Amino acid sequence: MSSSQSLSVCPFCRQENLEIIARTPNFFVVYDKTPVTPGHCLIIPFRHFADALELTSDELTEVWGLVQRMRQRLLADDPEITGFNLGFNSGIDAGQTILHVHIHLIPRRHGDVEKPRGGVRGVIPAKQNY
Repeated sequence: MSSSQSLSVCPFCRQENLEIIARTPNFFVVYDKTPVTPGHCLIIPFRHFADALELTSDELTEVWGLVQRMRQRLLADDPEITGFNLGFNSGIDAGQTILHVHIHLIPRRHGDVEKPRGGVRGVIPAKQNY
């Protein structure tokens, strides 16, 4: 979907189809429909735009507070969580499939993968272990 396409086809703009678990004035949170791990959630702006690198300073402050709030909530719900991956894909060549900004908050647990070293570097598998 290009950012110029109808907003009616954007799955994040059609919030009536989403189970929102938290919100702030400019963002909402849903669980990922295809989670990497249990508790994997997406933090999404209500405003439709494609590139997270275009978040304003005020939006960055607000979204970081929401990330921290969700982190605390996930930790309270699941004491097995020992870490998190936080990230976003910016552009089709970076793996972005829904061209509406969304930030992934992925809980991690000891032993969920054999060798976690490199974390987000795993987007290019040959670069993960260094």
